[in-house]
Amino acid sequence: MHDPRLTPVRDDLAAKYLEGRVKAARFVEGEEFEVGEAIAPLRCAPGADAEQMTQALKGERVTVYDRNGEGWAWGQLTDDGYVGWIPEATLTKPGPAPTHKVTALRTLAFPGPSIKLPPADALAMGTKLTVVREDGAFAVTREGWHLPRLHLSPLDSVERDFVAIAERFVGAPYLWGGKSSLGIDCSGLVQVALTAAGTGCPRDSDMQQDGLGRDLSAAEQKHLQRGDLIFWKGHVAIVRDASTIVHANAHHMATVIEPTQPAIARIKAAGSEVVTIKRL
Repeated sequence: MHDPRLTPVRDDLAAKYLEGRVKAARFVEGEEFEVGEAIAPLRCAPGADAEQMTQALKGERVTVYDRNGEGWAWGQLTDDGYVGWIPEATLTKPGPAPTHKVTALRTLAFPGPSIKLPPADALAMGTKLTVVREDGAFAVTREGWHLPRLHLSPLDSVERDFVAIAERFVGAPYLWGGKSSLGIDCSGLVQVALTAAGTGCPRDSDMQQDGLGRDLSAAEQKHLQRGDLIFWKGHVAIVRDASTIVHANAHHMATVIEPTQPAIARIKAAGSEVVTIKRL
């Protein structure tokens, strides 16, 4: 069985690269686009009221295989392979390859070299940008935006401690499918943090459970280490130290740090047991 979240196939249409592997009425090559908006929703169906499965950030590439004629495009994100419907208005023709990424939780893009100008946009951590020159304390992008150089790093730079990245999101509101400090979910937090540290990471918690690290034995679980991942059915938390975790969760409707054992007890009382604990 092919995971529909990661496989661009429908009864009527599929990606050309899947020909011979899946059944569909026709196969199309697809066309590459770039996300032009700060944050674009990827939904399970073509409509603003459909479930948001994840988000794509400015600079991310998307291969579009279909359009519904009502403003929605069906395609696959290049970075993590997620498939869904994205508003056509958020897409633009691909420009030069990105050179930098936003490493601050959020940063403001100014239309000129002054912090007194009204910002043109606000960009999330992980946003990819093409910097064409520097202007004092600013990096100037191909759009002509001026961003604080302190908030950017070269695209290939990596953070040493992914847990420290996750900790910076404490207080960010919980949002199903979210991937920024404006709203983030449990697996989005793990993905954003690990990606910042240079580790490829799938989007959803079940994918992360299957694809990351190794299962800890019962004996090892008594001695949790920073960076271990605790998985429940449909939820994941990051271990900070021997006694606390950081996770985005709907109980607090925020990203929080809390004691590990009380959190496990609370989630168990709500009907969900720990499935596994993994070490990267």
